[in-house]
Amino acid sequence: MSIDATVPTAETTLTSSAAPPRWAVRAARLTPWVVLPSGLWRIALVLGYPAGYTDAGFEDFQSIGAKAWMLALSVICELAAFLTVGLVRPWGEVVPRWIPLIGGRVVRPMAAVVPAALGALVMTALWADVPWWWTYPHDDMTHTGNLVVGILYQPLILWGPLLAAVTVSYHRRHRTARRRADITV
Repeated sequence: MSIDATVPTAETTLTSSAAPPRWAVRAARLTPWVVLPSGLWRIALVLGYPAGYTDAGFEDFQSIGAKAWMLALSVICELAAFLTVGLVRPWGEVVPRWIPLIGGRVVRPMAAVVPAALGALVMTALWADVPWWWTYPHDDMTHTGNLVVGILYQPLILWGPLLAAVTVSYHRRHRTARRRADITV
């Protein structure tokens, strides 16, 4: 039996034996929920509900392209947020077997940590000004719509920090597992 060092599998690479801390599991599970309100608001726009826009402001969202973009953005954001759960679940350590070509392979820790850390930085920077939503002019929205949309987008400020915290936890668990492996070898 030959072992190919370039293609790690569950049999050839040590995965984390430490369970994720309870706070990390909770943070990971919370992440898709903080993204959901803004996605539901965009889906309301796709379905033809003005969702706080004036008649003139809502016209921009009537094209097929705009609707496709808002629906795609909602789905992509929710899926990206759900990936945070992988940092505390077994499928964040070993790719599920049903995935073609890579199923059953061990996830190299840095292959999860680097994109997750970059994602945390991007999400933190992207949503950093959301708390000041109400200080920006929104002439194409009704007063109530401006208030509601601001409230629906506020949870997004948590996305980056939650992802960062779960990423640090994942990295620490796998660094500790690697150290244990180095000591026993």
